[in-house]
This record gives sequence, C-alpha cells and structure tokens, in this order.
Amino acid sequence: MAQRRKILTAGGTVLCAALIGFLMQQNAARETQQMAARKSLIQQSVLKPSGASDVDDYALFELNAIKLTSAQPALEQPRRLPEPSLEGAMPLPARDILLPDAPSDPDEPQLGCAITATADPAPMASVTLNVNAACYGNQRVTVHHSGLIFTDTTDDAGNLSVTVPALSETAVFVVAFQNGRGAVAMSPVEGLDRIDRVVVQWSGAAGFQLHAREFGAGYGETGHVWSEAAAGGVGQVIRLGEPDTLEPQLAEIYSYPTGESDTAGTIALSIEAEVTASNCGREISAQSLELRGTGSLTTHDLNMSMPDCAAAGDFLVLNNLVEDLKIAAR
Repeated sequence: MAQRRKILTAGGTVLCAALIGFLMQQNAARETQQMAARKSLIQQSVLKPSGASDVDDYALFELNAIKLTSAQPALEQPRRLPEPSLEGAMPLPARDILLPDAPSDPDEPQLGCAITATADPAPMASVTLNVNAACYGNQRVTVHHSGLIFTDTTDDAGNLSVTVPALSETAVFVVAFQNGRGAVAMSPVEGLDRIDRVVVQWSGAAGFQLHAREFGAGYGETGHVWSEAAAGGVGQVIRLGEPDTLEPQLAEIYSYPTGESDTAGTIALSIEAEVTASNCGREISAQSLELRGTGSLTTHDLNMSMPDCAAAGDFLVLNNLVEDLKIAAR
C-alpha cells in the first residue's frame, strides 16, 4: 500500500505540473492575440482615418488641434509699495561727532564700600583690631586668628574695634562678612614668650565659662578671675564675640604674665557650664587652645552631656579639661 501511495502521489504531482504549464501557455496565447487585436485597431485608426486621403494632412490636422497649457498659475504683476513717511524720523549723527565710550566695570561697585582692617600692638601681648566697612553697618563679622574664631557686629557706621590676646608672634587676622567679602590685617607681637594663655571657644548657647583661681583663691575672692569677676587678680579673662547674633561663636581667654610674676605657686583652671533652658538635656562641645611660654599652641576638643532641664541653674565644673598653670617666681 505504501509503495502504491507513493506512485499515485508522484503521478498526481506530474499531472498537476502538466496542467499548470498548459494553462499558462493558453493564457499567454490569449493575451498575445488580444494585444495583436488592440494593435491592429490602433493602427487602423491612425493609418486609415476616415475622410482623409493623405496621412501627412491628417497628422498636421491633429497637431494643429493640440492646445498647449502651462502647469503654473497666472500671477499678478508686482506693484511698487508706497514710499515710507519720514515724518518724526531722527537724522543720523554727523560723521565728525564722536560718541562717548562705555565705562568699564569699576573695582568697587559702589564708592566708599571698601573693607579695611588694621592691627596694632597692645599691652600684655595683645593686638587691637580695627575694621572699617562703611557699607556693612550693624552686620555680623567673623574674625579668625591662629585657630581662634569669634563673631562680632559692626556699629551703625560699619566699624569694629576689639582687643584680641595674640596667639602668635606675628599675628594675622582675617575678617569676613556673610557675603564672603573681608580683609586681612597683620601685626608683630612683643612679649608673647612671657605670657601663659588658655582659650576656650564654642558655638551657640552652650554657656561655657573659664575660671582661674590664682594661688589658692576661693570663689568670689581676690584672685578669682573670670569674665564677670568683681574682684580682680594678676591675670585677666577677656570674652570675645557677640552672643546676640545668628549662630554666634564665642571665646574666653585667660592670660597670666608668667615672665613678670613675683609669686610662685599654682593657678587652678576650670571650665564651667551653667545648665540653662537652651542647653539642658543636650550634647554640647567646645575647644581649648593653650599657649604656655615658648611652647607651641596646642588644642583639645571638649564634648559633654548636659543634665535634663530639672537641673536648670546648676553649674557643671570641669576641672581636668585644661591643665593648671605652674608659676615659678621670677
């Protein structure tokens, strides 16, 4: 059965191919006849026109009957626009008139707005810093000096004068306003090697205080030196910075004239912090700077946790954050 199916399939295939070929030949012959018929009709109409005895005359007639047309539309002829009115027109400048040059940008956009700073030696190895900025009245200014940073405010006329205990023999001060503009001042410092100096600085309302009790003095006694002491001592504490400014940076500096001391002994130093509504229950931080005689400037970072607000009004006394001063008699 399989062999027979193959033979039938082959025979059917051959038969189909033969039929397709035959149909194609028939269609080709029919199309050829139709085309020949169409050609003969066309030739008869051209070569044997009715009522014409001469082919040339017929062709000439047909050509004369053709009418040529253009694909482009007819356009109107251009017309001249009216002359513009010269009423109100400004005449051109004469050739010999020179126009002024545009001014160049000045170094100072506004006259009198330059910022200047000067530094002059002051007693006890200090420097008086003067800032003049006429266009920066009542504005916050930051002062930088050898790691010391504090902020202050100019007066109505843009002036600031402050005495700063120096931390280097050649004191360099950089003053900067909030817009980035500022000035630099420099001054030599004499006698710094005969001064012992301790600084504590902080930012915000941390409430730090620097206390020195000279040669066994108790709190409130003569020799207890701090920024609000009524009774003084040999040394002195100066507070730098204006607390009523945006993000104030403050510092307190204790200076003792070690090279001129007639008394030998110990000066107890402590850093204290009052617990207030602004710092209670918070982490506060500060930095100490110490300069002792001919030694180099050293720094230490201080971090501490304040008690909760129930302890407001109390003081934390930090005795070991800075070393006591050991004074030898001259």
